[in-house]
Amino acid sequence: MMDYLLANTPLESLATECLIVAVYEGTQLSASANTLDSLTDGLIINIVERGDIKGKVADTLLISYLTKTEIKRVLLVGLGDKNKLSAKDFRKAINSAAKTLAASSISNATCCLTENKVSNQDRTWNARQIVESFDASLYRADSCKSEPADKAALTQLSLCQIDDSDAVQTGIKQGLAIAQGVSLAKHASDLPGNYCTPSYLAEQALEIAKNHASISTTILEESDMLELGMGSFLSVSRGSRQPAKLITLEYNGAGKDDKPIVFVGKGLTFDAGGISLKPGSGMDEMKYDMCGSAAVLGTLQAAAELNLPINVVGIIPSSENMPDGDANKPGDIVTSMAGLTIEILNTDAEGRLILCDALTYAKKFNPDVVIDLATLTGACMVALGQINTGLMGNDDALCAELTAASTDALDKVWRLPLDEEYQEQLKSNFADLANIGGRFGGAITAGCFLSRFTEDYQWAHLDIAGTAWKSGDAKGATGRPVPLLVQYLLNRANAA
Repeated sequence: MMDYLLANTPLESLATECLIVAVYEGTQLSASANTLDSLTDGLIINIVERGDIKGKVADTLLISYLTKTEIKRVLLVGLGDKNKLSAKDFRKAINSAAKTLAASSISNATCCLTENKVSNQDRTWNARQIVESFDASLYRADSCKSEPADKAALTQLSLCQIDDSDAVQTGIKQGLAIAQGVSLAKHASDLPGNYCTPSYLAEQALEIAKNHASISTTILEESDMLELGMGSFLSVSRGSRQPAKLITLEYNGAGKDDKPIVFVGKGLTFDAGGISLKPGSGMDEMKYDMCGSAAVLGTLQAAAELNLPINVVGIIPSSENMPDGDANKPGDIVTSMAGLTIEILNTDAEGRLILCDALTYAKKFNPDVVIDLATLTGACMVALGQINTGLMGNDDALCAELTAASTDALDKVWRLPLDEEYQEQLKSNFADLANIGGRFGGAITAGCFLSRFTEDYQWAHLDIAGTAWKSGDAKGATGRPVPLLVQYLLNRANAA
């Protein structure tokens, strides 16, 4: 666990193993770099003018020996054009600095990058980004290894700010809550399917409630869901030996009369595709089909850590999707909690089958808005790659709020249409609707399917199939969209 502290000691009397300061293109030094330069008889400007660091965005140079100061090392970080420092470039530079220190033997450092002006952002935002980046650089997915990976030596980071310390302290608090929420989401998502089961997710929800008095948790079993008429959800779990769970977390940060923001997170702890079996290549990554549920857990935890003055509900429908003699078959028709019948044309389009009943269940909380998040479609990955989360919804204001939050959180979304014409693709000869809409516009028709169960409230859908995890050598969960959702909650709390 990393400690994040506020340092308001002048550099002249500061003692640290490493000081992190910025340099810009054109041999320009930041205020702290200028001060350090004075303390070291022009060492910093001499190095910069020599060309050892150009000041381009994310350039780094670690100087291992300084004289005439209690600062043992300095890490110079390039921020590019001083007058055009964007949020994206600042985060890129912070990530570079964090990786450099994570690979070093340095155990404590002091960061002065809160002082650098970022376009359209304040020092609270700067501090939050620093904490998020450094925490991410220390994450290791090694809980299942017999010998854990080597941990970084860095255990303490102080953020230096003298004249605006309250803003920086707020940023540290926000950044730490988001970072811990992201870490929780990544850890749960990185676990294999034989560890992370629906029962495991339920246990994690209960643990969060145990640690936060403002959160209560309810776990519904399959018998409870049967009484509620959740035939669509239960049809997916029939093929698994793992019992399905409907997990609800309620965070009460405001009065009982305040309508809650409801998050619904898809919790498929393993998706083999059912009878419509997926190809064997890459099927191991289907343990990530519960990233939506993990993000809900991380977001609710962060809301409680920040004591936000709002009410938030997290709903997690969790199951496996496996082939079995009792599993869904193509052509089967099931009845949802809403009473709509669904023809299952492809059993691998199961996420929408569990989400639709959870979205109907969400109405019982009299929600202000409902936002679902799900690794729902490969089609969204084809359309948007791994950069933008797909955003759809039935309310323009809600979608605009999420888009604005995504910009501040650097957790990007792109809105896709939900035109009525797409609903035609979900027509069935035998049921009220089909669970797939054909080859074209797959991400949109999936959203259209969900929209049929959200007509009674303001709703948005986040398809995180391309953004919740990475493949290849960097395989692992990203923790998205926890930063987006927490930023959305912060914006709502500030507007209240």
